[in-house]
Amino acid sequence: QVQLVESGGGLVQPGGSLRLSCAASGSIFSIGAMGWYRQAPGKQRELVAGITSGGRTNYADSVSGRFTISNDAAKNTVYLQMNSLKPEDTAVYYCYAELRTYGSNSYLTYWGQGTQVTVSS
Repeated sequence: QVQLVESGGGLVQPGGSLRLSCAASGSIFSIGAMGWYRQAPGKQRELVAGITSGGRTNYADSVSGRFTISNDAAKNTVYLQMNSLKPEDTAVYYCYAELRTYGSNSYLTYWGQGTQVTVSS
């Protein structure tokens, strides 16, 4: 089986920074992409940022220029550096990984349990 374990959420003041981490473990043959979604109360889950195994990144317009996604392929880990945080960034952040397990011929999406990020003074 596959597990995605997130860390790094918390409470931060507006203008502050946080760094999220997500490590994938288990019977992983190959990872195609990893990234982050978020969901605020009463809103739909939205893509924040993603990174492919080739290093190509994409960002939501609302975070572009403030957030940076990176990965460590050797550790099956993805990071999200969040700077200049705003109250509207408050949400539960979910890590995802599109990966192929041993014995499988297809890539499936796996999810972490979510980590709360609260931006408030």
